[in-house]
Amino acid sequence: MSLTRLLIFLAIILTVLGSAHFYVWRRVIVPAGLPHPWGRIATLVLFGMLVLIPVMFMTLRSAPHWFVKPVAWTAFLWMGFFFYLLVFALLGDLLRGSAWATGLLPKDPERRGFIGRLIAGGVALAAFTTGAAGLLHAARGPKVKKLTVPLANLPPEASGYKIAQLTDIHIGPTLGAEFLTTVVRDTNALSPDLIVITGDLVDGNVDQLRERVAPLDDLNAPDGVWFVTGNHEYYSGADEWIAHIETLGVRTLRNEHVDVRGLFTLAGVDDHREAKRLPGHGEDIPRAVAGRDASKPLVLLAHQPKAIDEAAAHGVDLQLSGHTHGGQIAPFNWLTKIETPYTNGLYQVGKTWLYVSPGTGYWGPPMRIGTTSEITEITLTRA
Repeated sequence: MSLTRLLIFLAIILTVLGSAHFYVWRRVIVPAGLPHPWGRIATLVLFGMLVLIPVMFMTLRSAPHWFVKPVAWTAFLWMGFFFYLLVFALLGDLLRGSAWATGLLPKDPERRGFIGRLIAGGVALAAFTTGAAGLLHAARGPKVKKLTVPLANLPPEASGYKIAQLTDIHIGPTLGAEFLTTVVRDTNALSPDLIVITGDLVDGNVDQLRERVAPLDDLNAPDGVWFVTGNHEYYSGADEWIAHIETLGVRTLRNEHVDVRGLFTLAGVDDHREAKRLPGHGEDIPRAVAGRDASKPLVLLAHQPKAIDEAAAHGVDLQLSGHTHGGQIAPFNWLTKIETPYTNGLYQVGKTWLYVSPGTGYWGPPMRIGTTSEITEITLTRA
């Protein structure tokens, strides 16, 4: 991205964020009528956090960890709580507007002021309660989700074959080695035949996260651990990460396939979109499945569920994806359906099964509201 485009992008983001923060200040802090000096302190905190967000993003992949970690935690937490401040402030305005339209809003200034303080307090309480609930939910970590998928042509001896899927782990400034150690332990406890990681493993470069991804070396399955790139690998140095995770016993499938003990074919493709920015990268399903044994079931690893239409056209029996996080926090668990109808769960597109995991970790605000992170245990059966 050129300097001019970067400056334009930053100007747009700061304008949007600044307008949103001003709106919350005008509709929550001002009507609250906080006594001196608390009103001034609340204003300084609000606009200080506004400045912290772009600072965090500009230093996320360059500053040392001792600086990035507290800044990222503070900024991401604020993003989550602020989002709900904004949502509930808008709902408060909707309530106030409805009262005005129906003549229920009192004309007396003192009573109006009291209602304004009441709404402002309700907005702050609702935002804090919602954000705290989401924070606690995310802190519990991923749960094991079990499902069974019937595949045509699966050999009888492969019925009951178990694949453990991890995706969107997002090891980075707020998730580290301790979290990954727990994920690895819980995954190994399932005794899967094969483990797959369908992208967005990291948020940061190899030098920053080398120690935090070290627990991957303990992942263990008889038929190996396999990985495909997600969009966040391309923000973090995809080639360097592909080389590094190979040293941890994780093999990357880049528009290619392997035979799994003669039972089925496992294929994997580069990320659907961001991979195109790096020479020699980019999703190529025809290349990934070329020359495979068509008499055996075909399982495809593709980070984004958008690959499903082409996958179905090329005879894929099962596609495993992530990327959407299931929306992660409401109302995005509904809004993500605008971009793709495949956001969370098991779908059937023609003769092809698609499973979209809501993710094993999280991105951005350390919250889960209306969604749950998971380690997925997929059992294959003979259709």
